[in-house]
Amino acid sequence: MSQFNIADAKSHFSELVQKALLGEEVVIAKDNKPLVRLLPIEPVRKRRVPGSGKGQVLEMAADFDGTPADFAEYR
Repeated sequence: MSQFNIADAKSHFSELVQKALLGEEVVIAKDNKPLVRLLPIEPVRKRRVPGSGKGQVLEMAADFDGTPADFAEYR
């Protein structure tokens, strides 16, 4: 957690926003008393786990790997 006083927060606001977007807890304080916590609107995305989508694809087109007819000249 990073805590900044209001004056520092004003002068480094864009940096504090970046820290919050990267998942760091950023607190803005006045007289060393926490007032506000910066949080991203969407939660920080966690890393994907290989295999987590197993069983979710129900059907795949038979020509999935095929080249579309209008792209044949690019082969």
